[in-house]
Amino acid sequence: MFAPVRRSLALAASRGGRQVLLSARSQRPLTIPRVRTAAYSTTPRLRQEAFHSQLENAAPLPSAKSATQTPQTLTEKIVQRYSVGLAPGKTVKSGDYVTLAPHHCMTHDNSWPVAMKFMSIGASKIHDNRQVVMTLDHDVQNKSEANLKKYRQIEEFAGKHGVDFYPAGRGIGHQIMVEEGYAWPGTVTVASDSHSNMYGGVGCLGTPMVRTDAASIWATGRTWWQIPPIAKVTLTGILPPGVTGKDVIVALCGLFNNDDVLNHAIEFTGSEETMSSLSIDDRLAIANMTTEWGALSGLFPIDSVLQQWLRAKATTAAMFNPEAAKGKFTHEKIDDLINNQLRADPGATYAKSLYLNLSTLSPFVAGPNSVKVATPLKDLEAQDIKLNKAYLVSCTNSRASDIAAAANVFREVAKDGVIPKVAEGVKFYIAAASTLEQAAAEEAGDWQVLLAAGAEPLPSGCGPCIGLGTGLLEPGEVGISASNRNFKGRMGSTDAKAYLASPEVVAASALKGKIAGPGWYQKPEGVEKVIIGEGNGDVVQDKAMSIEEALDKLIAQADSMIASAEKEFSGDEAAAAESAAEDETFTEILPGFPEKIEGEIVFCDADNINTDGIYPGKYTYQDNVTTEKMAEVCMENYDKEFGQVAKEGDILVSGFNFGCGSSREQAATAILAKKIPLVVSGSFGNIFSRNSINNALMGVEVPRLVQRLRETFKADGEGNKVLTRRTGWKLVWDVRRSKVTVTEGEGGQQWSQKVGELPPNVQEIIARGGLEKWVKSQIEA
Repeated sequence: MFAPVRRSLALAASRGGRQVLLSARSQRPLTIPRVRTAAYSTTPRLRQEAFHSQLENAAPLPSAKSATQTPQTLTEKIVQRYSVGLAPGKTVKSGDYVTLAPHHCMTHDNSWPVAMKFMSIGASKIHDNRQVVMTLDHDVQNKSEANLKKYRQIEEFAGKHGVDFYPAGRGIGHQIMVEEGYAWPGTVTVASDSHSNMYGGVGCLGTPMVRTDAASIWATGRTWWQIPPIAKVTLTGILPPGVTGKDVIVALCGLFNNDDVLNHAIEFTGSEETMSSLSIDDRLAIANMTTEWGALSGLFPIDSVLQQWLRAKATTAAMFNPEAAKGKFTHEKIDDLINNQLRADPGATYAKSLYLNLSTLSPFVAGPNSVKVATPLKDLEAQDIKLNKAYLVSCTNSRASDIAAAANVFREVAKDGVIPKVAEGVKFYIAAASTLEQAAAEEAGDWQVLLAAGAEPLPSGCGPCIGLGTGLLEPGEVGISASNRNFKGRMGSTDAKAYLASPEVVAASALKGKIAGPGWYQKPEGVEKVIIGEGNGDVVQDKAMSIEEALDKLIAQADSMIASAEKEFSGDEAAAAESAAEDETFTEILPGFPEKIEGEIVFCDADNINTDGIYPGKYTYQDNVTTEKMAEVCMENYDKEFGQVAKEGDILVSGFNFGCGSSREQAATAILAKKIPLVVSGSFGNIFSRNSINNALMGVEVPRLVQRLRETFKADGEGNKVLTRRTGWKLVWDVRRSKVTVTEGEGGQQWSQKVGELPPNVQEIIARGGLEKWVKSQIEA
């Protein structure tokens, strides 16, 4: 007699309230090394030591109720809780370097490479086995002996150290972290995967780490982090029927597409009415894809919607699995969370503020082959874009509520109870985010509807989303997916086209054989365009803020003019020269570290070259790839000719946001394998910067150089440009003076520019061959 109750509770817990919205939508009406990443920025910085605010000896975690006078953002408050070794009374803020002791750290198929790093540095015992979680999810369709051996090694290692372990087929790691309560609201939880941002959907500060960081956390319980600049994204209005969380994030990626939140931590906020229109599943999808938007985290508030979701999970656990639920979802933990609720302080400082009016949003589609291209669904429907494959997969959108939405598309057009088939020539692949989500979908009958329509089931795991296993895109094919990333070549051939959309649109497209929607959205009266902008979406408040910012800018300009005038009219040229010399700072160079790095510039003229472009995903989880092979395939998804053009000792220069995308360390080590010692760009993806330092690859940002190269080497009259070009230009990086000098070809113009410092602490890591070898040297010492 408990079956109906159990079903309703389980579905309520797994869907986070989205089912209620679906019905409306379907109605047609150790002391960690003191690391500083200043080498990656040309922005002037105050000279400071990393971890400058910390004591050498770690103190206990500060109380959640520690009084602070400086207003803090929600991100800063959570980091405050999980920073160790802070000086007494220290209030952390954006820009600070901290030593983090994360609540949890998840690794997946890369657990064995992390274990090898862990053992290679001389560690033998995991510092806190309750901190670590291991899941197998990426290459679960691979039944080769090599992969099965790796999976056995991971499981045995987890068992030996008493680590929580989830085998292949159980689910995608990020989904497991949420549904099993590891990603708990108000905590810092990290994973060696770029989509750790997803935890922000449940008010948990999730951010990616890389393999070397994970090994450090295993060994010491800690790693280093710099609190990013924090962006506030205010949502206004309410989400209309037929529009989903996936449409929200696709629109944000495509409409704010000038690296607006690159390397920022995002905090989503809005009125109670607005936030109530976003279910937990919607929030998880939005937070998940803040990664593609360029952010390091995407944090939602700890509000009534989240509390209701947690209560449903706790009630279900208490009724049907009380022993397993202990320490995870309990009403006592939720009471404590509410009684000690964290929220941003009034007056907290944000680096920038953006807003989006949800009421003006319609279904959007991203692509082809870029999340920065977002188009209203109605515009693509008019283009009659034929499809070959459709995918309802990934940690972004394959929960029970997503499967229900897709099933409802087919139910609506069923005749006499017969479910229609997907369009001829179209293959429709489905994989649940976890076995629990699939079980909920099966209990509701939604899974069976999709199978009856001809969908091909895949095991719960990453699969096609990361370009592994069955159903990849072939040359010339077009696919649409509910996943998170459609970079060129990620889901198969580099000659294919990939689009991203909501589960409803994916299902409708599979049914009709072309990009199409189910017809659930009807444009509200008076809505003509999506309303977005800078600020909070409140005209009066934004105007007041603009006036204050303008005054601050005028004061700064006046101070600068006065200082310049004082120098100009002093009449003492020698004093001016002496002053200029004093302004030049010199970086200490460690013995044996080169004072200068120089070479010929090889220019890859593109922005947003992602880690899939640098190192193809199909090699990422092959642990026996030789250095020679890594060098051979380096950049091949970007340009197959790169390997022939670039030579040992060259300096690789690219556009902006170089190294965005996944957390794979091979993006850095493949460039090193090619024997390229230095990468220069207009800007770097943060996780690539972190990987580079951890693996001894040097990098520096010089936006002016990118501009000069583009002015000189333009595309031809038909818009074609050389992807990889030997320029004949020379670059010298003077590490001591933090200055680059560029010679624009034989006898060409020469110019110099100050760049970010490469401090001795980072030099030491690079000189040792990376963070892993640095930690090993400390253990041996």
